[in-house]
Parts: sequence; C-alpha cells; structure tokens
Amino acid sequence: MRNRQRGLTFLGLLVVGGLIACIGVVAAQAFPTVIEYQAVQKAVTKAAREGTSVIDIRKIFDRAAAIDDITSIAGKDLDISKEGDKVVVTYAYNREIPVAGPVFLVIKYAGRSR
Repeated sequence: MRNRQRGLTFLGLLVVGGLIACIGVVAAQAFPTVIEYQAVQKAVTKAAREGTSVIDIRKIFDRAAAIDDITSIAGKDLDISKEGDKVVVTYAYNREIPVAGPVFLVIKYAGRSR
C-alpha cells in the first residue's frame, strides 16, 4: 500500500498565515483599549473611595485621567449614586477600531466602582 503524504499545501499555508496576520493586527489595535479600560476602572475606584461629593469625585477622576492618558471618558460622563452609605460610580463607553474601509470593530466597555 502506498502512503499518501499529508500536510499543508503552500497555498493553504498562505491562507492560514494571512488569517493569523489579520487577527493579529486587530488584536494589536484592541489591546490599548483594554489597557485604557483597566486605567478607567482604577481611576473610578479611587474617585469613589476618596471623593465626598459629586464634584470631588469628578475632579479626582479627571486628575487620574490626565495622568493615565484616559481619553475615552471624562468626569462629566460618570454616573454617581449612593447605595446605602456607599458611593457608587458607574460608567459606560464605546471604542471603535477601524478594520478596513467602512468596517469597524466596536467594543463596549461598562463598569462600576468596587
């Protein structure tokens, strides 16, 4: 019996390589938004813990946003409420990542203070 060779053809290798490259490019563009989301979460938690009024919380967040280079959301976009004796700060925002031509990847971020 003759054994047939198995494996990936050169054309198949090009297709798989191209797909991996496209996914890598999109992931490389999305990664900074995840880092920014983590910075937003940290700033919101700090502002909720240290702030005593709505204005204080927004100012604390804006100072942290200037330091951490947060551009997607500002202090005026925060929703501040009180649950019992605890201040709760919630937020939500979208980030658009251009993929190709009219195609965008939209990532929706939302969170609240701990």
